Amino acid sequence: MTEKKSVQKKGIVVSDKMDKTRVVLVEVLTRHPIYLKTIKKRKKFYAHDESNVSRVGDIVLIRQCRPLSKLKRWKIVEILQKAVLKTGGVTNGATENNS
Repeated sequence: MTEKKSVQKKGIVVSDKMDKTRVVLVEVLTRHPIYLKTIKKRKKFYAHDESNVSRVGDIVLIRQCRPLSKLKRWKIVEILQKAVLKTGGVTNGATENNS
């Protein structure tokens, strides 16, 4: 039996507000057919994340699968790079040390 190749895409997680679902933004550079200028095309995909491990800002690899819901047709295969978390909050320009 021959194994079908599944479609895979690399993108960044832009929303993790839903349970077991992530919104992944995939950007592709293409050439305009007439003007030959490089164009950045963006598309959002709803991807299934069974264990809720990915967060906003993570770069992930998604694979096409059977329909899981009305909009979900992708699964997160692996997290390629975790997002860098910022520590601290807004300081409003005030200094921490007043001495």
